[in-house]
This record gives sequence, C-alpha cells and structure tokens, in this order.
Amino acid sequence: MPKFLKNLIVAAAVIAFGAGMAQARDQVKIVGSSTVYPFSSYVAEELGATTKFKSPVVESTGSGGGHKLFGNGVGLDTPDITNSSRRMKASEFEKDQKAGITEITEALIGYDGIAIAQNGANPDFSVTKDELAMAVAADVPMNGKMVKNPYKTWDQINPALPKRPILIYGPPTSSGTRDAFAEMVLGHFANKNKDLYNPISPSNKAEKYEAVREDGVYVPAGENDNLIVQKLTKDKDAFGIFGYSYLEENSDRIKGAKIDGVSPDPATIASGEYPISRSLYFYVKKAHLDKVPGMREYIELFMSEKMIGSRGLLKRIGLIPLADELRAKVQKDVLSYKNLTLDDLKK
Repeated sequence: MPKFLKNLIVAAAVIAFGAGMAQARDQVKIVGSSTVYPFSSYVAEELGATTKFKSPVVESTGSGGGHKLFGNGVGLDTPDITNSSRRMKASEFEKDQKAGITEITEALIGYDGIAIAQNGANPDFSVTKDELAMAVAADVPMNGKMVKNPYKTWDQINPALPKRPILIYGPPTSSGTRDAFAEMVLGHFANKNKDLYNPISPSNKAEKYEAVREDGVYVPAGENDNLIVQKLTKDKDAFGIFGYSYLEENSDRIKGAKIDGVSPDPATIASGEYPISRSLYFYVKKAHLDKVPGMREYIELFMSEKMIGSRGLLKRIGLIPLADELRAKVQKDVLSYKNLTLDDLKK
C-alpha cells in the first residue's frame, strides 16, 4: 500500500475517533433560566457529592436562550435539560418537534415570586401593580391617548409616592423573568386599558403592549441576578427585578417592595396572594436519557422529597414547594417520563 494512502487512512481514523469522542459525554449539560439556576446547581452539586456521577454542568442563559439551545436538535452537542422560569411556549414546542426533539418531559418544580427589591437601608416602599407598569412600560395612557412614557420620578405617577428617580435594573429579553413580568404586569395593565391600547391582537401584543421603555430608566442587567443585587447595595435610588430566591438569599442587604399591599414571602407566593407569582420548570430531552451518564439520577434527585418536598433542601434557598397532592402527581408524571403535548401547553 502506498505510504500516502496509509497516512490518509490513519488521518481518517484519527478524525473519526475524535468525532466519536466529541459526541460522547460523561456529564449532564443543563442550560436556561437564571431563576432556576440556583436550584439546579444545588441538585447538580449534590449529585456529584453523593453518587459516582460527575456534577452536571449548569449554565445560566435565560429561559429564552435555554429553549433556543435545547431546540437545536438531539445530538449530544446539544443540552440535555433546559431550565425555565415560565412554561414552554407552544411555538418553542413546535420548533423542537421540527428539529427532531419529539419526546419532551415537563417538570414543574415549585413556585417563585418576582421581587421588586431595593436597598435594605431605604424606607419601606409600596406600589400597585398598575403603578409599576406605568413606571416600566414604553407607552402609557395620558389624557385619553397613548404617549411615550414621560415619568422620571415616582411621585409623577402618584403624588403619594416619594419624589425619587425611577431607575430599575431588570432582566433582558432572553429571560423568562422578563417574559413573566411583561405578561403579569404590563400585559395586565394593557388589558385593563384595552380601549386605549386597542387593538390588542396576539400577533403584536407582546411586541407593542408588553414592551419596556428604552430611555435609560429600565436597564437590562444581564442574566446574572447577583449583579443586580450588587447594584442595589450601591445605589439607593435603584430597584431590581429578579426571582424571590435572590431576595431571600440577600435579605441582610436588600428588601422587597409591597405590590398591591402584599409583601413577597413563601406563604403569599404559594397562595397566589402576592400578585407577581409564577411557576418554575425544567424540560427533559428524552432522547438523551440513556446516552448521558447520571441524567436519570439527576432528574430523580431533583424531583425527590429531599429536594422539592415541603421541607426539602431547595426550600431553604428560596423555592416555594408545590402543594402535597400536586407535587405527588408531578413527581409521578416526571419519573415515568410522560410526554409533553401541544394540547398540554394550550390549557
């Protein structure tokens, strides 16, 4: 055999071997929500510390970013699990199906509130959900018509509020927290004023009526919510928007504002009394279950009473547990790897 041909065969074998190695993984890969990140990371570390499996790699990409990465297909160069601080959108599910991700399991893990937090040394602050929308929305009603948001201080919205600059550090467009805030605060306000916002249609609602202002009052602060906490400790005028777990974790430095007279705490979030409460999820790519060591074990640990139970370890770092009956049903569905359907997402 000619030497050049031997070299060619060897080179091809090396490339093929390298490609095979690139496909093989011995760690679970998880992406998604910054709100779910602390809980997911805790479970990942526990798995690594208590079993023979390596700790999963968890990246905070935002819910939207996580769903995008998750939806790139079923190859092992794509994530196994994506965390989400909102439910998967029907459009994301449909894109996943087209990409060959035909079997997905949805895991509801608990509840969270979206905190509106400030420096702990400040006086207590209480605002209505509508006033919060008027501080953040790109367009607001004024004198019977819609105008670009003119408010620069809180007392301009309501004279009973302090004369304090409106400055809000919040999540970027890739974040599920941003999606949930837009829907529950801005979308709610738009629907209450639908005559002025008319017409509100599914095709343009999110773009036009749930848009936040871009004049420097609302500052997108990335997917690392700890950076927002740091900004609040340095700037007493500022507010931050993030998941309740970050408020609880940093309660020695920051405190939450009341929304519609209700403070964020585990009881008010679990009951839904706190007006900006939402559910937290992760999504499993079933095609990877038997290909990535430790994936099933991670999911089983996450869904265990040890982690998400009424006295589970994740409660200690801010997760609000599901009611017992609902939690038992969710655990059964997840651990049997029930397939998510489009009809489920439309309920």
